[in-house]
Amino acid sequence: MKKNIYLDFAYFIILAATFGAVITLGAIVAPVVFHTDKITVNLLIDNYNAGIIMGEIFRRFSYWVYFMVIYVLFYEAMVYKRGERDAISFASAVIVIFSGLLFSAIYVPKILTMQALGAEATQSDTFENIHIASEIDFKILAVALLVLFVRRLMILRLPSK
Repeated sequence: MKKNIYLDFAYFIILAATFGAVITLGAIVAPVVFHTDKITVNLLIDNYNAGIIMGEIFRRFSYWVYFMVIYVLFYEAMVYKRGERDAISFASAVIVIFSGLLFSAIYVPKILTMQALGAEATQSDTFENIHIASEIDFKILAVALLVLFVRRLMILRLPSK
């Protein structure tokens, strides 16, 4: 099977863009949205409404995550079929796929559903546990994306057999 450099290039862009988005959303956007009192004058957004804003951001980001998961699945299957197997890439791709799906298909919808029930629902232990789990999953996704990106880049630089 002929190697297509455009698929490789697109793969790296998608991995890097997703990693960048995960870092940006987690380290920049969330702290700004949840701490408006430190930035604005005479405008304070309570945690419930800040959560509504972040929920909508994550809902929209989930579409990108679904696309990324499909591309990773397609690309890794293609590479595997060519016989270019690597345990680290395989493991990190599996983690990227499952953590991406877990975040977009499980955590985001559950959080949005609980937010729709009102502010009281977001004060529950269940909501807190789901939120903490989603944060951990998001960090796992970031690390797996970075490992997959670096490993695939290292493999791409190896001389062909």
